[in-house]
Amino acid sequence: MRIDVITLFPEFIAQSAALGVVGRAHERGLVDLHGWNPRDYAEGNYRRVDDRPFGGGPGMVMLIEPLRAALAAVRGADPAPAPLIYLSPQGRPLTQARVRELAALPRMILLCGRYEGVDERFLAAEVDEEISLGDYVLSGGELGAAVIVDAVTRLQEGALNTAESALQDSFEGDGLLDCPHYSQPASHALGEVPAVLRSGNHAAIADWRRRQSLLRTALRRPDLLDEAALDKADRRRLAEARQALAAAGTPGTGASGKS
Repeated sequence: MRIDVITLFPEFIAQSAALGVVGRAHERGLVDLHGWNPRDYAEGNYRRVDDRPFGGGPGMVMLIEPLRAALAAVRGADPAPAPLIYLSPQGRPLTQARVRELAALPRMILLCGRYEGVDERFLAAEVDEEISLGDYVLSGGELGAAVIVDAVTRLQEGALNTAESALQDSFEGDGLLDCPHYSQPASHALGEVPAVLRSGNHAAIADWRRRQSLLRTALRRPDLLDEAALDKADRRRLAEARQALAAAGTPGTGASGKS
């Protein structure tokens, strides 16, 4: 997969992509990442990429022409079609489902805004989609671009040492949160590893993990249960887990959500 990022700070993208899963995927040739600085395509001695907004007000707005020239260079470097995605707090919230769709593309282009944003005429003419990480504002789109690069890269075949790891993540498959995980030592001052996980009974372990996934989703993100297709066994597991917590006097067992 090829990912081009238009940003005033291409070094940030390069550094963040050199580590961990993304770095290994790049070394293996699974992801081809390129940064493009619109300042390199600006004209004049000062190579300006921004100016004051019409109508007054604080901040600066990124100019059309440097962005158009940078985008033309990006598209000229590879003729394969690619959507232009603008990282914006006004965009569609990023979800794992959308990440899976993006990960299946052969190529995409990410646009990172700065200052007060990008001239609306460029966005209307060139941008295919706007994506937001959430209802908050960052100094620029670089962090959002780095998140998308990481999220789609880990779904590329061969990016993870164990492909099953991605399938067990939160929001994958049925959209529920992941279950708790434990490692050595089995006994610690902070608590014990649940006995079922040490039993060697794989069916019992699978059932426990499913119950924990359902309960954790109900307690922390009950809205996700509204979208999940739970069968009779899952509804029974969830009801039993809630009853056990209520009997133990655990707070937060009254979380709403279809079950």
